[in-house]
Amino acid sequence: MPPKRIADAAGRAAIVEALAPAPSRDATATAVRYLLQLLADSAEGNTVEIRVPPFGAVQAIQGPRHTRGTPPNVIEMDAATWLGLATGSLAWADAVAAGSIAASGTRADLTDYLPIAVPSA
Repeated sequence: MPPKRIADAAGRAAIVEALAPAPSRDATATAVRYLLQLLADSAEGNTVEIRVPPFGAVQAIQGPRHTRGTPPNVIEMDAATWLGLATGSLAWADAVAAGSIAASGTRADLTDYLPIAVPSA
């Protein structure tokens, strides 16, 4: 059974709270999952697995089909890095240079997909 989709209004509210000082764990988790959901929607595919432990992971981006085990292209980062990248306050190159992203594989680059456009009201 696929994970329950996060409604746009709830996702937008969680992003606002997650970006504020001292966000709740629930707001951070919802914001991370919502932005991963939007990435998966806009970059359909299963060539790259994007992981933001402990909150979520998705497979996205068109390319060679992966069916078993860990995909050949994996990107992993913490929640703060993901929120910064997805909302445009952090550039991919800066996060990589700072060592905030662990990426493996030839397609493990989200530059063309960030920041993520959040649906408006």
